[in-house]
Amino acid sequence: MNSISGVLSHPAPGTCGSVGRAVRLTLWVIGLGIALTGLFFLQPPVAVCKQDLPCLANITSSDALLIADPRGRILYRKNERKKFIPASTLKVLTGLAALEQLGPSYRFKTEFYVDSFHNLKVKGYGDPLLVSEILEELADVLSSKINRCQSIIMDDSYFSSEIAVPGCDGSTNPYDAPVGAICANFNTVGFNRDKNGRLFSAEKQTPLIPFARDRIRTLGLGPGRHTFLYDSRSAACYAGELLLYFLKERGVACEGPVRSGKVGPDDRLVHTYQSIFPLETVVKRMLAGSSNFMANQLFLAMGASIYGPPAKLTKGVDAVEGFVEKKIGLRDIKIVEGSGLSRENRLSALDMLAVLKQFKPYRHLLRQKDRVYYKTGTLTGVRTRVGYIDDGLGEYYYFVIFFNQPHHQMTATLECVQKTVARQR
Repeated sequence: MNSISGVLSHPAPGTCGSVGRAVRLTLWVIGLGIALTGLFFLQPPVAVCKQDLPCLANITSSDALLIADPRGRILYRKNERKKFIPASTLKVLTGLAALEQLGPSYRFKTEFYVDSFHNLKVKGYGDPLLVSEILEELADVLSSKINRCQSIIMDDSYFSSEIAVPGCDGSTNPYDAPVGAICANFNTVGFNRDKNGRLFSAEKQTPLIPFARDRIRTLGLGPGRHTFLYDSRSAACYAGELLLYFLKERGVACEGPVRSGKVGPDDRLVHTYQSIFPLETVVKRMLAGSSNFMANQLFLAMGASIYGPPAKLTKGVDAVEGFVEKKIGLRDIKIVEGSGLSRENRLSALDMLAVLKQFKPYRHLLRQKDRVYYKTGTLTGVRTRVGYIDDGLGEYYYFVIFFNQPHHQMTATLECVQKTVARQR
């Protein structure tokens, strides 16, 4: 008998080896069957093999496209392993790494001390949402604790003073705003001019203090919102000048100037401000406004939290790359800063899919339109978009679109992706 069953049914008398070989053969066949079955179920859908998605024709060798089902199985793909410039879609990874390593409820802090010479000292830890309204509320609190101060001393030592974000070209556009341990209003100022050419603030909550007026005139800025600061020390000084303005409004007599310095061991802590915004809100605002400043504040603060101060870009890189290697299993991405501003950043569509899988519980932090949760990215000659598409049945499909050439067809490609997901229902 030549069949396996025949071998099992009729072993040679007294030959255990024959039975053993038959059993091993049976187990081998069963194992082979299981393996083949597994391979069958792990194979991508037929559409992947046929590559019959019309918008794949829009994807050149400089681009990538990937669509995956709610279980993360790839439906369509092209150039999915090739590394591309992610632009601002990198902020999804920065936000994810911060949320996972610092915690969604993490809150930035700012400390206030008084020394023996009646100086008010402010020590910052990188809060990206230290805005005029908060500074005014802090002046209310501080005016109940002190009635005078000699100088306001800004301690920005939690961040290195020599941070130069790759991709930042020193323009006055808000996306080039510098980072720092103490920053007010995203290191920007919004202003207009009246019919007589006089400057006035574009925001009722933010006074146009002399410090800002002098910078605006020196730089020759036109009306609008600009960054008017180019280093962390001047950024800390602006925050201190705003705080001084609000303190004086509340009757606190401050005689000396705002200057740089450090908190000493004998200085007395009088107040610790814990941000009213949990990290989840910070990330949501960062993604909604695609703020390079906020992304790199998170990037740097995360590095300092894990590896100790002062914050440096290298520590932020280590924090993010360490996270993706340990938690996501990615080992060959290239990250040089946290916002996507630099063209040196590199991710593949498959890398981004892995990030999106981990970010899925936080998808509500992304912008939303027509059942699409998404993040866009834009640099000269680069257009990117990644996110999730709600199929209307409570399931979410993943998509990654990278155009790294100027003649892109983003709108048509996105419409094609949405139609493809609709057909899956």
